[in-house]
Amino acid sequence: MTKELQIAKKLNIKETQVKEVLNLFEEEATIPFIARYRKERTGGLDEEQLRDIEITYNYLKLLEDRKETVLKSIEEQGKLTDELKQKILDADKLQEVEDLYLPYKPKRKTRGTMAKAKGLEPLADFIVSNPNFSGNFDEILEKYIDLEKGVKNKDEALKGAKDIIAEMISDNAEVRKEVREFLQSSSKIKSVKITKKETNPKSKKTDVYEIYHDFEIDITRIKPYQTLAINRGEREGFIKAGFSFDKDFLLDKIYKTHFNYHKTTFQEILEEVVTDSFNRLIYPSLEREVRNYLTELADEHAVEIFSSNLRQLLLQPPMMNKIIMGIDPGFVSGSKVAVIDKTGKYLEGETIYPHPPQKKMIAAKNTILNLVKKYNVDIIAIGNGTASRETELMVSEIIKDNNLNCHYLIVNEAGASVYSASPIAKQEFPDLEASQRGNISIARRVLDPLAELVKIDSKSIGVGLYQHDVDQKLLNKNLDDVVVSCVNYVGVDLNTASGSLLTYVSGLNKRIANNIVKYREKKGRFNNREELQNVSGVGEKLFEQAAGFLKISDGENPLDNTFIHPESYEATQKLLDLCNVSATAINENGQLVELFVKNKGLENIAQQINVGVPTLEDILENLSKPGRDPREDLPKPILRSDVLKIEDLEEGMTLKGTVRNVVDFGAFVDIGVKQDGLLHISEMANKFVKHPQEIVSVGDIVDVTIKSVDVAKNRIALSMK
Repeated sequence: MTKELQIAKKLNIKETQVKEVLNLFEEEATIPFIARYRKERTGGLDEEQLRDIEITYNYLKLLEDRKETVLKSIEEQGKLTDELKQKILDADKLQEVEDLYLPYKPKRKTRGTMAKAKGLEPLADFIVSNPNFSGNFDEILEKYIDLEKGVKNKDEALKGAKDIIAEMISDNAEVRKEVREFLQSSSKIKSVKITKKETNPKSKKTDVYEIYHDFEIDITRIKPYQTLAINRGEREGFIKAGFSFDKDFLLDKIYKTHFNYHKTTFQEILEEVVTDSFNRLIYPSLEREVRNYLTELADEHAVEIFSSNLRQLLLQPPMMNKIIMGIDPGFVSGSKVAVIDKTGKYLEGETIYPHPPQKKMIAAKNTILNLVKKYNVDIIAIGNGTASRETELMVSEIIKDNNLNCHYLIVNEAGASVYSASPIAKQEFPDLEASQRGNISIARRVLDPLAELVKIDSKSIGVGLYQHDVDQKLLNKNLDDVVVSCVNYVGVDLNTASGSLLTYVSGLNKRIANNIVKYREKKGRFNNREELQNVSGVGEKLFEQAAGFLKISDGENPLDNTFIHPESYEATQKLLDLCNVSATAINENGQLVELFVKNKGLENIAQQINVGVPTLEDILENLSKPGRDPREDLPKPILRSDVLKIEDLEEGMTLKGTVRNVVDFGAFVDIGVKQDGLLHISEMANKFVKHPQEIVSVGDIVDVTIKSVDVAKNRIALSMK
């Protein structure tokens, strides 16, 4: 079976689609480009399907390479049979290949290899191959006593034979498969508290694993976050975890799988060997393997949730054309204030000290008031870290006492300090101290969340769970894919985008992105997309991949402000000619073009202008809404002018809130008080909810009811029922 057919069957798509996608990958086409501009070739596959094809293809290639290596190794040993070769070639998982290779894998010095060196392998074979032996076994054993080889007596001969058989059982691919599947389906995960004597006395970490001090759950029912919590608890030395299962049943299963008979003269010996093989060789390695399997599942799930949350956060609607003040609150070192204009340009900044220990509240209020009036500030963005709610109270008083026509909102400041000390921040604000850059980032996150957050390591944005525990390579790859997807979904203004943002555009890299910025600085703004080819490093292929995602507003060609690719300009012009509409008038007449095509028929018009129906549909969508930002349809952040305290909350009160984070057991919602409330999965709907993401996403504006408030513990329980 070809790789293409294997992928098609696994992903439930056509083999021809897979072939086209792999051909496009060979042509160095990017996933965003293929998804948007090569729908005719792929049959309209989306980005997720394209990534699945890429992942599956890479796995199959790795599997093929491993099979080749294993077959070569076994053949060099002179042990490759036709049957074994076919088994290896038929294996569809790496684990199967490794299990089949195990008996032939070069081993370090083991009890079994040492016994073989003493000439005891024939004895082991005799015990296994003669179930009906009725002679004098002592006489057989005596033949293997050899002082020169180190076999001093019959007991040592038998012991060595047992060690060889134990390894034979452990190396049996079918046995390992049986044990693995049994552990993965019929065992329980159990964790217990480690006593104080066993914990590391130097550890300063607090034990937050009380729920796992005496914990047991079927392996098929364990939640990914429980796996990750147990793993972390073990690493920090507070709990021990392992499997509990019916061991006698499993030992019997191993015996029946390995030996092709049920009764033998050597029954007692072989049962003892099976137990030894399981305890010493099979279980320790498969316990690690199954724990790793659970961790991989948990990692994949956690990364999936993190990626989904990140996507929602990056696609939060921008608050364009607003003058914004950003405040990075603090106590001892003061609160940093910055004002940016409608384009994100830094105007002015100050440090104020309204909170303890300085308590210069009046001076701080005057500074903010003067900046608001001086620059006509529309929105004040307050970071949600230390002193956030105290700063919120101060800002709300300033707005109320001075009857100001501006509002404030609380912004997730995660990663702002990372940005402050980054090379990008130093390049953007070389004359400012690191402490004065975070407040600018907070303000810009409101102006255009995507443009600002791409400058920060995605892991630092804090919209996941256990992100530092999961497979970092997997996490980085997935988060990078999300950023690339979001940037190309929204599109980028070629004349205003930062180098950081341009880096994620289809076909571009850091070097080309910097070249574009340098070109702008030297030559001025781009007037049309074709000028992009004048930039150093931008060849025909790169232009093809990137051009459609790079927009130019107020340029020479109105089509440059759409997602219509330059390769489709000729077809678009033919369409406009058919409708008697000028390209300069698409803002007013785009919907008329759509109506015209609908009346004449999509396939008919597509044929006339020589494009496929999917491309025509995309052209129509862009003509009807030229320059549209796809984020416009999402709900805008909640703007506030008055503050709410946890003490003000009462059970039954209904409030609007913003979803800040979504995890397996629920969502955390900002309802305008210091502590985010927990919306548990059981309180999300009047029906069974499999996962919170079925109901809410990061950034959603939701109506919630206060279910309970614990002021002492700073806990708020919410409901959407």
